[in-house]
Amino acid sequence: MAQNYGAGDIEVLKGLDAVRMRPGMYIGTTGVKGMHHILWEIVDNGMDEILNGYGNSIEIEIYPDNSISVTDHGRGIPVDIHPVEKVPAVELVFTTLHAGGKFNNKNYSVSGGLHGVGASVTNALSEWLTVDVYKKGTRYNMKFESYTKPNGDIVSGGKTQDLKSEPCDPKLKGTKITFKPDSRVFGNEVYSFDTISKRLKELAFLNGGVKFSLTDHRQLSEGGRPKVKKYCYDGGISDFVLHLNEGKKPTYNPPIYVEKKQGNFVVELAFQHTDTYTESVFSYVNDIPTTEGGTHETGFKSALTRALNDFGRAKNIIKEKQQNFNGEDYREGLTAVLAVKMQNMQFEGQTKTKLGNPEVKSLVENLLTDAIKDYLNRAKKDLIDALYEKAKVAAKARESAAKAKSVARNLNSMSSSALIGKMANCTGRKPEQNELFIVEGDSAGGSAKQGRDRSCQAILPLRGKPLNVEKKKLEDILQNEEIKLIINALGTGFGNDFNINNLKYHKVIILADADQDGAHIRAILLTMFFRYMRELITGGHLYIGMPPLYKVTEKNSVKYAYDDVELQEILANTGRNYTLQRYKGLGEMNPEQLWETTLDPKNRSLMKVSVDDSAEAERLIVTLMGDGAEMRREYIFENANFNKEDSFAETKIAENRHKKDTSSIDAPR
Repeated sequence: MAQNYGAGDIEVLKGLDAVRMRPGMYIGTTGVKGMHHILWEIVDNGMDEILNGYGNSIEIEIYPDNSISVTDHGRGIPVDIHPVEKVPAVELVFTTLHAGGKFNNKNYSVSGGLHGVGASVTNALSEWLTVDVYKKGTRYNMKFESYTKPNGDIVSGGKTQDLKSEPCDPKLKGTKITFKPDSRVFGNEVYSFDTISKRLKELAFLNGGVKFSLTDHRQLSEGGRPKVKKYCYDGGISDFVLHLNEGKKPTYNPPIYVEKKQGNFVVELAFQHTDTYTESVFSYVNDIPTTEGGTHETGFKSALTRALNDFGRAKNIIKEKQQNFNGEDYREGLTAVLAVKMQNMQFEGQTKTKLGNPEVKSLVENLLTDAIKDYLNRAKKDLIDALYEKAKVAAKARESAAKAKSVARNLNSMSSSALIGKMANCTGRKPEQNELFIVEGDSAGGSAKQGRDRSCQAILPLRGKPLNVEKKKLEDILQNEEIKLIINALGTGFGNDFNINNLKYHKVIILADADQDGAHIRAILLTMFFRYMRELITGGHLYIGMPPLYKVTEKNSVKYAYDDVELQEILANTGRNYTLQRYKGLGEMNPEQLWETTLDPKNRSLMKVSVDDSAEAERLIVTLMGDGAEMRREYIFENANFNKEDSFAETKIAENRHKKDTSSIDAPR
């Protein structure tokens, strides 16, 4: 380390070099999510044009070399010379951070992008990028490349051609951007048709009548045609609610839809109750999913309670001596989509998952209270009766569940002999350093107890499968012994009483066998955490442990393989005299093997559970864990690989091997 530290040691990164050197600051990760992030930056720019009334469609095409194009039909990026910088504006957009037309509200009344870094970051992290702008019968073209100097220094955003122009069809307008993510940044990651398709489907729901298409030139049919998906929903978020409620029995039909505007602020709401017991609220701001809610979601919940209580009083549905219903009574079995369009939104943190504008709460509450009341005043009696009957039943269930909730809250202060007999706690008293392994079976639990690091690792074995909470009322859920033990161990409470600040272990790890029963147990636990302890997931505390599938022994050498691919790699470098063991379950490992492969932070592989798409997670839970047998059958036949044993487990392990404690999957699967 240098002893003298002076002005000459200060390095100035020019242009987009900072993006290349620290890409995580701009896109979060250089994994597959980061690669999709630079695509979303371009898609969001096209959506901003549509949100402001320019164009009505977006087309995406994926090419065999993993390059990808996004075409919108908006105004087209400006191509004239910038009055100050003296270069074409399109060049500034792709080579200069914080260069854009969204810093004031003159060009865009609403926008998903605020910082002016999207297009330039995409360019900086691409091997090459071309932009075609179509304006008034002229096609303008410019190409950029990212390259490495001979000495190894990276220079990004280097312009390789001046802006060119040529005549084109006068009907053409908009922008087409084509780029190839740089393999020096993203490695061998490739674009996922399913990931992009799901996002476009979501955008189509949120923007009724807008057309989206996705073409994959990597997947050709027998006739040589590429794979294509198209989305357009004239019903907008009402269709979204119907989509989310497939497989559920609606209390009324169609969904309730209201919309209110005040200046440049627009709020849309669609909701419908079903015969289920949990609430599912999905909120968006300028098409950005706010998975952690925020002030707009708080305002909606207050508005729903206020409007229904006020209307119920006015119409004598709620009698004079009768208490008002609680908000949770009105939200039991509710599926709602809330979409806000606004200027100058403020998010808590860089992830844009929680809206922070304080003025939005009262604005949404007042607008939606009036809108819901107006709707109810025009609604048919059958709908009104269904709404309040649902609330009455929910209120009775809430009262009967009060005792069960009280038990759950008091579990932390009670001495539970069942828990003491099963759980092996750790000695550490710092939650941020402690881990809780929820282990399938007493046999594996016994090995884990002996092989663990007692200073920071606690073990909770499960004797049987916990209850599938998707099909049960809260009072029934809280009677299940396995679930009560988990609530007690975590110390956070449950459902509306959940408090993440009381979490005793900052890593909660599900450890189950890599077979069908183990997958079922994982699905049941993920469903419970998603429904009643979601902050455990959104806070980054929930993981899935990945035990090895094979043990290869050669003389004094022992190696473990976590999937078939890794097994073949090991066997290719192994002599003939070896023994191969296929683990059928965790219980087959002795304590030392379990520590070495699955518990030791230096060697183990964990998958962090995350919720990148709450709506898709909701639909998967309903499909896989709900009562809709036909939906589940269709999903299995469409997605399952019947030609390979344990295809789900092995695929997921293959995707995440060698990414120690850093990888993630969407919950639940």
